[in-house]
Amino acid sequence: MSRIAQLTAFVSLVLATSAAAESDPVVVELFTSQGCSSCPPADRIMHDLASREDVIGLALHVDYWDYIGWKDEYANPDHTTRQRAYAREGGRTMIYTPQMVVNGQQDVVGAQSRELDKLIDAHLKAAPEASVTAKHAGDQVTIDVTPVDVPEGALFDVRVVQYSPMRHASIRRGELAGHELDYANVVESWQIVGQWTGDAPQEFSAPLVSDLPAVVLVQRVGHGPIIAAARVE
Repeated sequence: MSRIAQLTAFVSLVLATSAAAESDPVVVELFTSQGCSSCPPADRIMHDLASREDVIGLALHVDYWDYIGWKDEYANPDHTTRQRAYAREGGRTMIYTPQMVVNGQQDVVGAQSRELDKLIDAHLKAAPEASVTAKHAGDQVTIDVTPVDVPEGALFDVRVVQYSPMRHASIRRGELAGHELDYANVVESWQIVGQWTGDAPQEFSAPLVSDLPAVVLVQRVGHGPIIAAARVE
């Protein structure tokens, strides 16, 4: 490689590192349910997370509390499957609500805001492993993923998630009967648009399934760490 090519590669790496460090938001997934009496405090925290630029907050409603008298209107069995996969990845045998998972790595009881803030702050300060940008035109999204310091031999899913910024529920039965609740950033759809080896920049494209807001997550295959995330612009 010539000296000019080496310099160009070095400058590209520095720019990618700087961009990722400045703009890469932390992903917080809340596993919640309208049938869970302990969940409203965590749901309120999600409202705060949804307003932050440095955090991507996603509310995944699960279905395993539906049997106690109220079927969660926004529950999806795929969300329960994802939560169970996180438990297996972390060596846990139990799942619970409300649970927040930070960047696919650590979990915390959803209402423990101090512990959550510590985890978010630690991830914001961590050295980036990759950067991702995403733009849409019409119903298509184009995604560019760039390595910064990716572990050798890793494989990553590139995921597109769409969500409703706000949903309302009038709960008539179950533990929260009589409550009128608003939910922020309720996940509506989830798709894997491709896999990335992490050894070179790569572009992906995929159709969006609706006109709802979307985010992109780059996550190690097997529900491992989320190493990069971005809002679709």
